[in-house]
Amino acid sequence: MAMKDALLQEFDQEMATTRKLLVAAPERDAAWKPHPKSFSLGDLTVHIANMIGWTAPTLKDTEFNMNPPGGTPWVPPTWQSKAAMLDSFDAKVAEARAAIEATSDADFMVPWSLKSGEQTLLTLPRIAVLRTFVLSHVIHHRGQLSVYLRLRDVPVPSIYGQSADEKGQ
Repeated sequence: MAMKDALLQEFDQEMATTRKLLVAAPERDAAWKPHPKSFSLGDLTVHIANMIGWTAPTLKDTEFNMNPPGGTPWVPPTWQSKAAMLDSFDAKVAEARAAIEATSDADFMVPWSLKSGEQTLLTLPRIAVLRTFVLSHVIHHRGQLSVYLRLRDVPVPSIYGQSADEKGQ
């Protein structure tokens, strides 16, 4: 089995689960934070949606420089609205899926680097970047979002099996 075939099964499942949690996030609470050092609920959803957008550049390029010398620094997107966040997520998922589908096993093993100016922050094979820096990162923040939902008394959708809110329905 090609790496992409195994990866796409996991990707499809995780993105469907992630979308359920993003949909559940109440727009009225977008500015709410559980702690002063935390993301706001809205910015957390945007961060999750944005992380998927790293897939295609990771699989098409060999590096990303957040502060290119003589160029414009990368600025992460911020909360605008739930509709905009979901539209962005859906577009990035489609783009990511197409990029994974188009990647050969050999291309998954090409080294990819994250840079900030002249400093290389990490270099890993593309498949490792995709699994850790993208997918595991999304799953990590999706876990945070599930806690945010619980703290806002919003029913938490199933992630890996029924949630406490779905039992007995």
